[in-house]
Amino acid sequence: VQLQASGGGPVRAGASLRLSCAASWNIANIPAVGWYRQAPTESRDWVATITNDGRTSYADSGKGRFTISRDTAKNTVYLQMNRLKPDDTAVYYCVPVWWDGEIWKVAFDIGSWGQGTQVTVSS
Repeated sequence: VQLQASGGGPVRAGASLRLSCAASWNIANIPAVGWYRQAPTESRDWVATITNDGRTSYADSGKGRFTISRDTAKNTVYLQMNRLKPDDTAVYYCVPVWWDGEIWKVAFDIGSWGQGTQVTVSS
């Protein structure tokens, strides 16, 4: 499956953005979709996941500010980001994921990293 992230851009601190992740498959057939982000010189970190039965989970960095959701009719997963901070500056990616009992991992058997979308938050 191909997942393409979009919706990033430059914003000021405190603003909101909604990222979109368009799937080439029916997303109901993808067990779980995760958002990750990678800031310059940093590792790629998990942000949030939504399963195909609608369960959601979040990294501490986004709890209370980020909301992951999906629209099965549009085969799209969203990441609503509110009260953005400069520390949220990163390239954001969406990818199929699976739970290994401790952490979410990329499901490389059904998908891979796409190009990502840049989010830049200025103070």
